[in-house]
Order: sequence, then C-alpha cells, then structure tokens
Amino acid sequence: MIHDLPIGRALRRFRRLNAIKQGHFAELLGVSQASVSRWESGTHEPETIHRDKIVELIAAQTGGDADAALKRLVETSTQAVHLVCDATHRLLAVSPARAASWQADAQSWIGTSLWRFATAEIVRAEAGLDAAGWFDRPFQTLDVRTGGNGSAEIPVRAGTMRWETIPLADGRTGRLTTTLS
Repeated sequence: MIHDLPIGRALRRFRRLNAIKQGHFAELLGVSQASVSRWESGTHEPETIHRDKIVELIAAQTGGDADAALKRLVETSTQAVHLVCDATHRLLAVSPARAASWQADAQSWIGTSLWRFATAEIVRAEAGLDAAGWFDRPFQTLDVRTGGNGSAEIPVRAGTMRWETIPLADGRTGRLTTTLS
C-alpha cells in the first residue's frame, strides 16, 4: 500500500466534498473522532490497517459508466497525459502519448500508485498543496517544474507539468497530469 504518501489532507478533502462528518468516518474505521482529527491535521499518521482502509474508502475509480467519457478522452488524447486518483496517485487512465514513453505496459499499471516514481520536486509540490488550499475546493490547477526521475520503467522527464483536479462521479477527485514542456 502507499505508506509514504500523506493521507490526512486527502481524507479531509474527501469528507468535506462528500459532507461526511469526522465522527461518521471514525465509526466506519472503528476509531475515535479525535484520531481522525489528528490524522487530518497531520499531527499523527494512521496505523497501517487504518491507512489501508482509508485508501480503500477514498480512492477514486473510473470503472463506472459515469466517468467513461472522461476516461475515453484521456485514453484518446494526443497529449502526454494521465489521470490519477488525487488522494492515492493510483493510475486511472493514460493517453497513448504518455504510455509510449513508458517501458511498461500502461494498462498493467491501472489501479497502481505512481507515487514511487515522483521526483523530489513533485514531492515538494505535493507537500505544499495543503497550504495552497488544494484540498479545500475542487477545480484546482497548478504548474509544476520538475527534474527527471531516472526511471526507465515510468520516466518523469525534466520540464513542466500541469496538475488539474477533476471531480469524479463517485464523489472522489482525479488529478489530470499533462506534460507541458
């Protein structure tokens, strides 16, 4: 599972966008409301069993008919673009232009987190999202300059990428990542 990805702020956004109270989410996990509050504030990290359950509950999916058009748009785009779950970085869809740069079968990565391929610049940008209000409202856009990650399997090339949040039909949020240069 994704153990180095900050989960508290993604949990807070998921709850806010779906009008779920901390107490109710705590009941779903069998923990106290105070635990959920500490996770969201970043003062504590959930134990592995709770983290895995949180990821399961907040992870976006595009398997349903409601998001079929969005998935088709990504999968037929001529741009180097991919769609991930904004909370877990699990791959939801990938364009042929993006997949062509990978040494791996892109379809085999669907549902798998790409976080391990993040560059230092991506990790820093991700860490600053909370302060920038990224998790407080939908329809966010951010351009990120990054160096390369040195991976042949799922390379990130030096340049600029654009992150855009997209609300999905299941109440979760996707992140469209487009290479600009």
